[in-house]
Amino acid sequence: MTTQTETLPEGQTASGITVDADEVAFFARIADSWWDPTGPFKPLHQLNPTRLLYIRQQVEAHFRIKAGEKRPFASLRLLDIGCGGGLISEPMARLGADVVAVDASDKNIKTASLHAAQGGLEIDFRHTTAEALADAGEKFDVIVNMEVVEHVADVNEYLSACRALMKPEGIMLLSTINRTPKAYLFAIIGAEHVLRWLPVGAHDWNKFLKPEELADFLQANNMKANSPTGYVFSPFGQKWRLSDHDVSVNYAMSATIA
Repeated sequence: MTTQTETLPEGQTASGITVDADEVAFFARIADSWWDPTGPFKPLHQLNPTRLLYIRQQVEAHFRIKAGEKRPFASLRLLDIGCGGGLISEPMARLGADVVAVDASDKNIKTASLHAAQGGLEIDFRHTTAEALADAGEKFDVIVNMEVVEHVADVNEYLSACRALMKPEGIMLLSTINRTPKAYLFAIIGAEHVLRWLPVGAHDWNKFLKPEELADFLQANNMKANSPTGYVFSPFGQKWRLSDHDVSVNYAMSATIA
């Protein structure tokens, strides 16, 4: 069973200092396609196993969880920010986490809630923002922040809210796109205009962050950033893999309280 709390009136988007209304509206228009592996979110479906592997590796190492546990996240309260249709929320719930999943689009939350309910998963989906959760005094062991920072209006303010949501021994996991010519070629020209993997306008290259820039934002908000890990796509196998060296396009980073 799923629950949906802290919702806003029908048709409204959650407001907050860092919410970019244009970004929210863009993804709300294609919200019905979240669980279609051949639809507009096909690239996320392809990337998801690699994202989940990174999250699991980082969380298990941070909390010293024994390998082979069937529900390794059973003792953890986890926040999935910008959850979309629930592509990460659902696997986190299956790993045993107490999941709160939030999105600034009510349409995304409705899509995610329905899909999780059909799978018999108990996830606390909320149409709200990181700022609102921080103002309410919510705290989490794990914050999952996948493909969000390149869509917010103010990265520093957004990460400040995220920092307030972390428990003292917690960990935050972020992924985004590097601001490099290669990323422009692959993520915008290739993915949006040539291959049509993503709707045109899904990304703004100017909002991409270099790893050192993201690390600086985290440090400015009293967080310690760990070394980035790259997500590298193989066009031959049509699969993603983690890389300790290649962060030229997509990358992930973990952070703890300094």
